[in-house]
Amino acid sequence: MAWKSCLVRAALLLLFGCLLSTPTSVSAKVFITVDEALRLAFPDCAVERTTIYLTQQQITDAAGLSNSEITSAIVHPYVAKKDGSVIGTAYFDAHIVRTLPETIMVVVNSKDRVKRIELLSFNEPTDYIPKDVWYQQFVDQHLHEALVLKRDIRQMAGATLTARVTTDAVRRVLAVHQILKDGIGK
Repeated sequence: MAWKSCLVRAALLLLFGCLLSTPTSVSAKVFITVDEALRLAFPDCAVERTTIYLTQQQITDAAGLSNSEITSAIVHPYVAKKDGSVIGTAYFDAHIVRTLPETIMVVVNSKDRVKRIELLSFNEPTDYIPKDVWYQQFVDQHLHEALVLKRDIRQMAGATLTARVTTDAVRRVLAVHQILKDGIGK
């Protein structure tokens, strides 16, 4: 009977050890704050955060332009000015990658092209984060049909979902920017 007691204790210790070595949650990885990202994007500029409420027509128009769902009618563009001239506008897009969120900043310059992308937070395993060089292919892109994976944007082995949702986010930002700038669907 003593050997059964030892066996049970050994099994419980093994189970307890397995539970201790198994991660129970994934913690968010915050790489940069909103303020830090804005300072990187717009050094020596005055940045003003605005709040815009999209109409249903603007949401529909932006979704059609981006081929992506617009999940909120509230948009917070951060407009940067230097010497009275608009230098660019930053937008923050939070979205789900696989099952957990990611937040990126997309900066659009005065010519409606992507100036910069910053990864602010990523809650999925860090193995799914694209390299900086992958993000660089968005720079100087504008909203057009070829701004999709496997055309102007290279796909990534091991980070396919991240690549897809990031590309969708950039398209959404550019579409919303165009809607706001052109006043489409007012």
